[in-house]
Amino acid sequence: MDILLRLLVQLLIALGCAGVATLLLPRRIPGKIFSLILIGLAGVWLGEWGLGYLKSSLGISIAALDWSFQGVPLIPSVIGSIVVLFVVTAFLSWGRYNR
Repeated sequence: MDILLRLLVQLLIALGCAGVATLLLPRRIPGKIFSLILIGLAGVWLGEWGLGYLKSSLGISIAALDWSFQGVPLIPSVIGSIVVLFVVTAFLSWGRYNR
């Protein structure tokens, strides 16, 4: 049950983070809500991985980066979603214009 709750929280946070990412970095993506969820999930994963890397390898600990909801860090998730959104839309536009 705890795993399902964490997955649901990750999905909701992923959708919110992807929404914030599209507000901060306005780009058009195909698939609308489904793509937002995928970008958000990848952003949550990238944010969690990046935060873990900063803490374990580099020994960096910033209090604002530790804000989390149900174990999902919020600010790293938003930053990860912005990075994923930028990379995805950059590859989509590159493939569209270089044909």
